[in-house]
Amino acid sequence: MKQASLEKVKAYLLDLQNRICQGLEQADGSAVFIEDAWQRKQGGGGITRVIKDGAVIEQGGVNYSYVYGDSMPASATAHRPELAGRSFHACGVSLVIHPNNPHIPTSHANVRFFIAEKEGEDPIWWFGGGFDLTPFYPEIEDVQHWHTVAKNACMPFGENVYPEYKKWCDEYFYLKHRDETRGVGGLFFDDLNKMGFEKSFEFMQSIGDAFLTAYVPIVERRKNTPFSEQQRDFQLYRRGRYVEFNLVWDRGTLFGLQTGGRTESILMSMPPLARWEYNFSPEPNSPEALLYSDFLKPRDWLGEL
Repeated sequence: MKQASLEKVKAYLLDLQNRICQGLEQADGSAVFIEDAWQRKQGGGGITRVIKDGAVIEQGGVNYSYVYGDSMPASATAHRPELAGRSFHACGVSLVIHPNNPHIPTSHANVRFFIAEKEGEDPIWWFGGGFDLTPFYPEIEDVQHWHTVAKNACMPFGENVYPEYKKWCDEYFYLKHRDETRGVGGLFFDDLNKMGFEKSFEFMQSIGDAFLTAYVPIVERRKNTPFSEQQRDFQLYRRGRYVEFNLVWDRGTLFGLQTGGRTESILMSMPPLARWEYNFSPEPNSPEALLYSDFLKPRDWLGEL
């Protein structure tokens, strides 16, 4: 793997971070991102950008990182044992947006590139990423829009790509201890190299570029919807599920912490406020109950998988 290939990916990721921040600032209309550049003692660093207390966005982060080291962490070698004894380079953009209004879903996206090298052997490399949506008071038109954009981003790369990566997303963002999906899914892919470098890189770019197209129209539709204190409480309760997933199941969080990444940047995905309630059960036939019965389970949202 040539150094030029890594530099090309890093340049794209930095540009993506800029474009997403600009798009989200425009959608919010009030707050702006603050930038915090950081260095990693073991090698590499990143640029964390955080937005908070906006007209639309309560808190969110768009993080670029590039880290490298002499050995892969345990979380990576457990997933890919052949990486043991190899040095690595990892770069990516990861974002999470937590809106004020419970009618606007939380959103997450990530695109990343890994290279693992060992003298005398071919490098092992892959791309990964995706995006997923976590609504509290979901609207079917929003969910279908999200998945339509996801499907359109995949279509140039084969008809089976969207169904495969949609299913992977449903399975990955699943809280086993709650027996429910984190939200309504989207796309998730990892270990992607079968297309060759250039085509795999093109696919990662297609997914990264699709995020604003998928999310901003939902924000625009829902940002002026009135909400009650009870709906806000339910949003904070459901945010607790988001915290549970990130701390218990998310491989990216574990990778970042085990590689000595910057904790503040790794945990920027956490909501500013969340709550837990013992043995909560929504009122029958309520909008809150509808979330559980109709949305927190894998579904064919587009009706043609």
